[in-house]
Amino acid sequence: MTKIAIVGLGVVGGSLAKGLKENPVADEEVLAIDINPKTIETALEQGVIDRGETENKTILQEADIVFICLYPNAMRDFLVNHQDEFKKGAILTDVVGVKQALLNQIIDVIPPQVDFIFGHPMAGREKTGFDFADARVLKGANYLLTIRPENTPENIETLSAIIHRIGFKRITNVTPQKHDDMIAFTSQLTHAIAVALVNSDDDYQETVKYVGDSYRDLTRIAKINENLWSELFMTNKESLLPVIDHFQQELDAIRQAVADEDKEALESIFITSTKRREYYDEMDFRTKDKLN
Repeated sequence: MTKIAIVGLGVVGGSLAKGLKENPVADEEVLAIDINPKTIETALEQGVIDRGETENKTILQEADIVFICLYPNAMRDFLVNHQDEFKKGAILTDVVGVKQALLNQIIDVIPPQVDFIFGHPMAGREKTGFDFADARVLKGANYLLTIRPENTPENIETLSAIIHRIGFKRITNVTPQKHDDMIAFTSQLTHAIAVALVNSDDDYQETVKYVGDSYRDLTRIAKINENLWSELFMTNKESLLPVIDHFQQELDAIRQAVADEDKEALESIFITSTKRREYYDEMDFRTKDKLN
């Protein structure tokens, strides 16, 4: 029997657990460790997990695969505190949204008896906690793996098969630096823009009368987990600061064109953005078509 453990039944860990239960295979158990006894109780009542503990007693010793769904700063402490408890030959993976800094932080405390494959599911929700976990957010989403020379092909294949089974469509192998640079642009910068846009409103109570789809779409992710995202921003600042600066340059170009009443410059900026978005749509469509 294969035993898969989820450490941290928050919105990501809970969604992964639900994805496993909604796409079951024979002889597989889903186990969980979460410090909140109510969360364990709820997950058991809903049939999302087969067994749970608020602190490890038996689960890590039995688990063949462990998804550690903790914040970046908690990862090292967890590995240090449980280093000798993991099953020999187990596959460990994470879900943290930064990689180079995390790798540097925990590389010396990765238990020698396991194969740690760094990962990042590109799916989530704005709200936090198990109550908001939903396997539907995994369907068709991207998953990033940071492969190290120590990772065995067999374990990479095993983990990838599970990732695909629970709904993810595209798995991309990236270096830690490439991961952090791209996530700084596609995820962290977009959250920063949403937060800045909402916070720039002087009278938000009045704004609700005037918003349309554009504002709703752009600001959806402004409902943000302040503890997690402050960690992610600070941990990845070497990659995030340059993309914020580049975005500011582009915004300044739009502002300058408006100030100068330079319609031609504005049209040129808009034409460029339209072409880039159309290229993205076409490439995304081709990739999804190949995967289906």
